Amino acid sequence: MKLQINRREYEIDVDPTMPLLWVLRDVLHLTGTKYGCGIAQCGACTVHVDGEPVRSCLMPAKQAEGRTITTIEGLREGDRLHPVQRAWIDVQVPQCGYCQSGQIMSAVALLNETAVPSSEDIDRAMSGNLCRCGTYPRIRRAIALAGERMAAVSDSD
Repeated sequence: MKLQINRREYEIDVDPTMPLLWVLRDVLHLTGTKYGCGIAQCGACTVHVDGEPVRSCLMPAKQAEGRTITTIEGLREGDRLHPVQRAWIDVQVPQCGYCQSGQIMSAVALLNETAVPSSEDIDRAMSGNLCRCGTYPRIRRAIALAGERMAAVSDSD
C-alpha cells in the first residue's frame, strides 16, 4: 500500500489492519508520534489525516491509504519550526514531554480552524489530550501565543 506522509510517499507492505501508529513508529521509524493508551483516550498518538486530528492508535493503515498524513515531524519546514512548536519552546511547555507531540498536533489543528481561539475553543480542541504532568496552563498560553503570532503574520500578508 502507498501512504502519503509528511509530503512524501511511502510504499509499505504491512497487514492492512495494523494501526497507523505502528506503521509510523515501527515500519517508517517516525517516532515523534507516541503510544500512550492504545484506546484513543489520551491523545499522545495524534496525527493529522487530511488536516484533521486523528488518534493513530486505532486507525488501520488501510484507512489511511490515499489520504494526506502529517506527523509532528512534518510540521517543520526545513529549518523553520511551525509557530506552535516555536511557542511551545518559548513558553517552556514540556515537563516530561511524552504527550507533547499529540498536544501540538491538536493545537495546530485548532489554529488551522480558528486563528485566534477563545478559552472555550482551546478547552474543546484540547479536551482529548491528557498531560500527566499537568502543564495545561502553559499549553493554553502557548496556543494563545501561537495564534496571535500566526494571525499577525497573516495580517501582514
